[in-house]
Amino acid sequence: MKSQFANAVPRLKKLLPRFRKVRVAVLGDLMLDHYVLGKASRLSPEAPVPVVDFESETDCLGGAGNVAANLAELGARVYAFGVVGGRKFGTKRIADDKAGASVRHWLRKMEIAVEGVLPDTGRITTVKTRVVARHQQIVRIDHEQLDPLSPDMEEKLFRLLLDSLKSADALVISDYDKGLITDAFAERVLHACHQFHVPVFVKPKISRFSPYPGARVIVCNTKEAVFYLTRSLPDDKSIDGALHDLLARFGCAALVITRGEKGLSILEEGSPRPMHIPATSFEVTYARVGQPGIERGSTGRQVFDVTGAGDTVLSVLSLAVAAGASLPEAAFLANVAAGVVVKVLGTSTVSPAELALALDEAHL
Repeated sequence: MKSQFANAVPRLKKLLPRFRKVRVAVLGDLMLDHYVLGKASRLSPEAPVPVVDFESETDCLGGAGNVAANLAELGARVYAFGVVGGRKFGTKRIADDKAGASVRHWLRKMEIAVEGVLPDTGRITTVKTRVVARHQQIVRIDHEQLDPLSPDMEEKLFRLLLDSLKSADALVISDYDKGLITDAFAERVLHACHQFHVPVFVKPKISRFSPYPGARVIVCNTKEAVFYLTRSLPDDKSIDGALHDLLARFGCAALVITRGEKGLSILEEGSPRPMHIPATSFEVTYARVGQPGIERGSTGRQVFDVTGAGDTVLSVLSLAVAAGASLPEAAFLANVAAGVVVKVLGTSTVSPAELALALDEAHL
């Protein structure tokens, strides 16, 4: 990678300030990530499971909310579109449910526009509760509802999105398979984006293989690619074949497969061969998880907490392309950003300053 991206680093660092001028709409499944933190030093006498002594709890944006948060942290002007759970007050007033109110609070705190976030009394806000002890996730509990939106709610959401697309530089679709993005809805949205010449970046659902014709980039992970193709992908050669097959079947202009500790691989329409970008993560000890900085001399195990790393790749990639980067350079930048967030326990974002520092420290 040294000869390939060394010259790109100065250009990418100059690109970072331009992120502030980019308008990005984010459509998808808005969630709340809830963390229960504690200590575990004994097993329960009732079952062979650890007993976690509660210390604290916190929450943050998850799903499409985390994508929006990543974009906002990087300086983009972000507009969120999605649905949270709702509850009725009297005969006419509808408000967010408790978790939905938290989602809206965090979006506003990140200065993300929330006019496109609608409360729906027929749904609940998706909440993922993770119990964590000694920097290890013990269990995850999901509260969610997977029913499709009602036709009226879908139409209202589409009309709000349509107004935003007229001035958007990019649309990111973050589909976590919670019922918001149906095939018919995605087709309407993509058609509208083509009319307004807005590039679309998609993280597709995993439950079924849906085409996204005309999308600028589709981003999926190796597990999802295996599911779509119903075959194993053990090495670079098999990934190459998967990229070619998925590019044709999704009907998109480019495809990215994130590969965890192996980095990511990309293929653009018309390119003779795929490109593989290795991970840039450094060794860190468990004691440093959640703390800033890189410990180069560490002898501890390498720690990868991949919670939200795919969201970071999707966010940085789409923002960099919208700001003028080539796809390979945007993918490299996204890969560097993912190497930052996997060192922090839980869902995390990366700032322009952290990204600039990571570019300097990446092994090129």
